[in-house]
Amino acid sequence: MSSLLLFLLIAATGARAQQAADYIIGPQDVLAIQLFDQIDLSGKYTVEADGTFSFPLVGRLKAGGLTLRTFESELKQRLADGYFKDPQLSVAVDEYRSQRLYVMGEVRSPGPVPLTGGMTLIEALARAGSTLPSASGEIAIVRARQGSTGPTLPSGTNENSIVRTAIRDLESGTLEQDIHLRDGDTIFVPRAETAFVFGEVRSPGAFPIQKDTTVLQALSLAGGVTEHGALNRIKAVRLVKGERTDVKVQLTDIVQAGDTIIVPEKFF
Repeated sequence: MSSLLLFLLIAATGARAQQAADYIIGPQDVLAIQLFDQIDLSGKYTVEADGTFSFPLVGRLKAGGLTLRTFESELKQRLADGYFKDPQLSVAVDEYRSQRLYVMGEVRSPGPVPLTGGMTLIEALARAGSTLPSASGEIAIVRARQGSTGPTLPSGTNENSIVRTAIRDLESGTLEQDIHLRDGDTIFVPRAETAFVFGEVRSPGAFPIQKDTTVLQALSLAGGVTEHGALNRIKAVRLVKGERTDVKVQLTDIVQAGDTIIVPEKFF
């Protein structure tokens, strides 16, 4: 992950702290409740399947379906009703167990990710170990239809909405692209298209390319041209209407998926 993306992650974490109070509590979430004047009542409480749990003095409380802010206010009201005068307390989520999303495709650790309050796209990618070098420059966020319990991939998603964004927008600081996520979302990072570079280059082979990768950039991926390479005679072996064709290319031309770029040797 680039240093800029890491910086944006730190900024997003600060924003998430401001939004955590709007997190909706769900079954199996573990709440950390702290009473500043009554330390004995402070502790961790697990929300049960029906959305309730038992708390000392006040008995069973409903937390499921409420935001942290709302539940905190209700607990304060219950404790103030005959038990304490103006109780000072805080409620936070110690373990997020009720909501999750899925990060799939070209990331280091694909799979389910616990959805924390106000989690953003940058944070979710970081939880999945960041994107691989083989990742394309695009990301698809699939909003699963209501009631879906597992990951949904972009293929065959007529009943789901898909939001697309670009890694480049995140790295450039376009925070509008850092979409806030919700329960059941699937983040899909597709594999980049590939081109091949051979001939008079230092590290020939196959390389992932983006939609706007130029011949010069492709040569850079291959370690650059050797001192014997003829820059004025570079060609691309390209599939054109089903037939492989040799196409002379310039350094500023865009590489197409499947191209084989060949740098010939100088005549002298």
